[in-house]
Amino acid sequence: MVKKIGIFLQMIKFEHTVFALPFAFMGALLGSVVMFGELPSWSQIGWVIIAMFGARSAAMGLNRLIDRISDAKNPRTAGRAIPAGLLKVGEVSLFIAFSFFLLFWAAFKLNPLSAKLLPIAVFLLVFYSFTKRFTWACHLILGLTIALAPLGGWVAVTGTVDGTAMIFYFTIVFWTAGFDIIYSCQDVDFDRKEGLYSIPVRFGVARALGIAKVFHLLTALGFISLLFITDLSWWYVAGMLIAYIIMFYEHYIVSPSDLSKLQTAFFTMNGVLSIVVFSFTLIDLVVQFYK
Repeated sequence: MVKKIGIFLQMIKFEHTVFALPFAFMGALLGSVVMFGELPSWSQIGWVIIAMFGARSAAMGLNRLIDRISDAKNPRTAGRAIPAGLLKVGEVSLFIAFSFFLLFWAAFKLNPLSAKLLPIAVFLLVFYSFTKRFTWACHLILGLTIALAPLGGWVAVTGTVDGTAMIFYFTIVFWTAGFDIIYSCQDVDFDRKEGLYSIPVRFGVARALGIAKVFHLLTALGFISLLFITDLSWWYVAGMLIAYIIMFYEHYIVSPSDLSKLQTAFFTMNGVLSIVVFSFTLIDLVVQFYK
């Protein structure tokens, strides 16, 4: 059983939760402070964690299930759980169903708006895995999906959506789309052969990396705009400076002629960035709250 759980966690890349979960917490934190002038409750944070685990697990399970045939053909992904025979299709299907149950349970425990927005969340979670079969804009669809984490965190504690929440949402949309473009550069030859779509396939690796830079510039503008429309202050600014250095370094170590550091740019840099942004936001608001 322990071994099987480990295989499931490996399938959904549990360690990649570090990308979205800190921003879910940041959405909950900002929403609670901006709307009510108080920190979110531990109960709210707990349900956000359950919702996040359910949503991400369902999305990754679906992605692995839908892509199992193409994964088996790609040397980079042939060792994944389903094509390698470590998990059966039925087992993964049950896992997906249970994950959606967790998402629905948490949403209904939070507030009415969280429950009402479930159809949109479920649609995006399911729809994304099909998009690379027909559009190079799949990276933006992934961004719209992953960015549900901060928006969901905001809605979870406020029961509303406003302009600040949407600015935060689209900031994470472009951040996600940018690093996904970089990540997809490693599969450009395989994707062309299999007739799959991506920005590197459509525009070439060099232009794709340029588009990723533009997306991350929009991310930088989005983050700094939060400074002017919320009560965030100097601790947040310090975190932003570190985050901007990380984004610059991410693009510095990857070039069309050298993708050898792509895994570092994808996982290490973006994982650190999300933790840094959340941590400095938390410090900023807690320091102000307890003055």
